[in-house]
Amino acid sequence: MELVKKAGRQTTEVTERGGVPFLIFPALEETGLVTHCFSLRPGGVSTGIYASMNLSFSRGDQEERVRENYRRLARAAGFSCMDLVCSDQTHTANVRVVTEADRGKGFSRPKDYRDVDGLVTNVPGLVLATFYADCVPLFLVDPVHRAIGLSHSGWKGTVGKIGKRTLEAMHREYGTEPGDVIAAIGPSICQDCYEVSEDVIEEFRKAFDRVCWKELFYQKENGKYQLNLWQANVRIFEEAGVSRDRIAVTDVCTCCNPELLFSHRASHGKRGNLGAFMMLRA
Repeated sequence: MELVKKAGRQTTEVTERGGVPFLIFPALEETGLVTHCFSLRPGGVSTGIYASMNLSFSRGDQEERVRENYRRLARAAGFSCMDLVCSDQTHTANVRVVTEADRGKGFSRPKDYRDVDGLVTNVPGLVLATFYADCVPLFLVDPVHRAIGLSHSGWKGTVGKIGKRTLEAMHREYGTEPGDVIAAIGPSICQDCYEVSEDVIEEFRKAFDRVCWKELFYQKENGKYQLNLWQANVRIFEEAGVSRDRIAVTDVCTCCNPELLFSHRASHGKRGNLGAFMMLRA
């Protein structure tokens, strides 16, 4: 299995156990505080457009196949499906504080919340879970107060600065200081693949200072723009107080690797979902 990676970066590693490959960030592993992973397409039981490690219950795949995919990934990555707490993503900047009362929601029992794209917790053993097919996963680890955050940041979440909102929730609930945080910007669509229209760029102009526009987007001859969600989220973290040398930026684009990762752009919407997972160790 050969991922196409961005030149000059080595921020993710492929790990495989029991025939199930997944990605990890060494920068997060080195904290010794978390178990985490970002799923890849191989290793599951789904077929067709969902082949094979589809983690979405809502895109038309057979439920039992999706559940088996979860079980296989959980065994490989080192967590239990019974400890999952899943997001309810609608491209908001809403962040939920996850407690023991949420254990299992989204997998073994129904969610009783809506419109949640970010999750934070300080409870060991709870597995935060968010889902992707080009949007940006944001992993946050506070080694001082032993707290974690995991958020889904598409272009709307990036404009809404969900990365900052996640840090604010961690500060409010656990005392997290951004300067202590180790962050990772996960596999997602790269600037080379992400063409957007003027209306999207106008939202970014409103949300970000003019001084950084050149690093976030550029216009092409066809009038469309290429947008850099990775750099936008770096900028959000830096403005919130996270040191640049504590931000690991992915070297993997979902759209550049359609055989190994689900990409909404590459598949024209005919696809399953990838998952990001993170658990605070006891």
